[in-house]
Amino acid sequence: MTDELRIEGLRGVDPQAVPLPHGTQVTTTVERALGEDRRPIPAGAVGTVVEHLPGERLRVRVVGRGEHEFSRAEVRPANHGQLRFAVARARDEASLSPCAVLEATVGSRAWGLAEEGSDHDVRGVFVLPFGWREGLAAPPQVLVSVDGSSTHWEIERAVRQALRADPNTLEMLWVPQRRVLDPLGQRLLDARQAFVSQAIYGSFGRYAMAQAKKLRQSLRLAEHRGLVLDWLRAQPQLTLDEVAERLAAGPEGAGDRPDPARARQYLKQLYRSLYDQGLLADNSFAGLAELAGRAHLELELPRELRPKNAYNLLRIVSGAVH
Repeated sequence: MTDELRIEGLRGVDPQAVPLPHGTQVTTTVERALGEDRRPIPAGAVGTVVEHLPGERLRVRVVGRGEHEFSRAEVRPANHGQLRFAVARARDEASLSPCAVLEATVGSRAWGLAEEGSDHDVRGVFVLPFGWREGLAAPPQVLVSVDGSSTHWEIERAVRQALRADPNTLEMLWVPQRRVLDPLGQRLLDARQAFVSQAIYGSFGRYAMAQAKKLRQSLRLAEHRGLVLDWLRAQPQLTLDEVAERLAAGPEGAGDRPDPARARQYLKQLYRSLYDQGLLADNSFAGLAELAGRAHLELELPRELRPKNAYNLLRIVSGAVH
């Protein structure tokens, strides 16, 4: 390991001591039991850090097993590329965070949708010092905090994003909770009207339509999931084809005509997804029927339907009409 780290330019770096930013690929170092009805997560499983939790704990989306909590000591960077990525992110944030000229609180806290424990999301703009701009290596254009809650853009990049009416950049310039950290940040705010153009109609409209479509699809899939599990709970002898025909013929079916083939494909996607989350003992329709028969079954809402994510649609509609 030491020789490999020396080759990668990481000699002296302890992989277990490096902060793991949001998005880092990791491997587990311990086996994790998930209860009698679920397969354990083996040591060596691959996942991605999706959230930082109190007490140096991480929420990791494990491939094929869903999201689970681990302590920092129970995971490590998946390879030397991920270790290099983590080291560079920590270095860039420590060196360039003091160069921020403008910050704004965004997300659920900016739109009055925050709940207890909601993230404090921040977006901002920073300026690269001369030495960072004139080196041979390309300087970082985006700074993202280790926990993923804070994102800062290099000022030239922020201006280019605003000129093309990027919703995230314009939100940062117009939300009330702004903090000017440097006269250059104030100059950027003073010039924000220059970024108002007809391009907003397209960028905000496309974003709003995409969010609305995602919400509709997630709601329909959640309703179908509930229907299928209810049917199997009441009639566990139903076959995949019988459930597909019932799903396609019902008012919840997609399209003007029943489409059993499409319904069968959805059912396969459903049990594969639940199997990947570790909820099914077997990657099959029989495994889905077994899940439906469990007592006190409660499944989480899809991420798109959770209340704390509703601000995505609210903010772009509000931004487009004001």
